[in-house]
Amino acid sequence: MVTLVAAVANNGCIGKGGELPWSIPEDMKRFKDLTTGSIVVMGRKTWESIPEKYRPLPNRHNVVVTRQADYKLPDGVDRFNSLDTALDAFVTNNVMVIGGAEIYTQAMDRADTLQITEVHRDVDGDTFFPHIEAAHWKETWREDHDGFSFVTYTTL
Repeated sequence: MVTLVAAVANNGCIGKGGELPWSIPEDMKRFKDLTTGSIVVMGRKTWESIPEKYRPLPNRHNVVVTRQADYKLPDGVDRFNSLDTALDAFVTNNVMVIGGAEIYTQAMDRADTLQITEVHRDVDGDTFFPHIEAAHWKETWREDHDGFSFVTYTTL
């Protein structure tokens, strides 16, 4: 099972300058709750955007996708040269794809579930989540909060 986990503004923005363009503590808690104990797959830029003191993400099997064959990662962190090879290596596991934009775009067709925090505002940014096509995804759960909502989508 492949799940994409992201916080997404109304205009699709997910980042600016390698950082989250908002601070939503409830979203960070949900991210931790969703991903703890899972395999988390991310691109190199997402890996680098995580503050060093939090890398690798604890209590998760960290996987980094990069085409840089000599890219150094700590012991216990797996490196794959493509998203497909990473997902194929863990095909019998629950995998959480956690970014960034290029990885999300590549993973969209392989995903079973989207766990999205909808941030209820447009945000200035340089990184965007792929469009969630209503013809392919069905909202199956929603929890509304002031300024954001937690939403689960599943494939039709």
